[in-house]
Amino acid sequence: MARYTGPKTKISRIFGEPILGNGKWLNKNSNPPGQHGAQRKRKTLGEYALQLREKQKAKYTYGVLEKQFRKTFEEAARRKGVTGENLIKLLEARLDNTVFRLGIAPSRPAARQLVSHKHITVNDEVVNTPSYEVKPGDIISLKEISKEKTSVTSVIAGKNPKFSWLDWNETEMKGTFIAYPERESVPENIKEQLIVELYSK
Repeated sequence: MARYTGPKTKISRIFGEPILGNGKWLNKNSNPPGQHGAQRKRKTLGEYALQLREKQKAKYTYGVLEKQFRKTFEEAARRKGVTGENLIKLLEARLDNTVFRLGIAPSRPAARQLVSHKHITVNDEVVNTPSYEVKPGDIISLKEISKEKTSVTSVIAGKNPKFSWLDWNETEMKGTFIAYPERESVPENIKEQLIVELYSK
């Protein structure tokens, strides 16, 4: 299954944001990555570079590679409404991202692993595709046998209350995808309009 497996801290330093991991090294070293990073000044980026950078940031944030990201964008463009907002909604509706947002896993890569290893059910059916699109009303839960595994349940933190488009039942270890989130509710620092402009060229 295709996914990014390279150095995470390097990616965070490129963007100057903790988009992968906790970003603990960002405060210690704000230089660009590479052997000569300390001597190299960050260039002022042109229009295309800014647009490309924003797309790369979104891809790394949600753990999506180029082909799948473009398909997601094309689906967003087909739907009614603002394309950029539709793109964020579709990325947020990915099953691995929803598992992460519900607090079942501590990170998106960990959520992806739970899904791939068949620990997650959607409407009582096991789904092992991280890119599966969750629909409003879908119930996401741990598989019954997985609820008995300490290695799985010990990392459950529960939903952050600011994610109003999700509901989490701690007792039953299941959550509900209530609706697609509004853009202002999604905390990720992504300028989706730049991505739209990039793909519109």
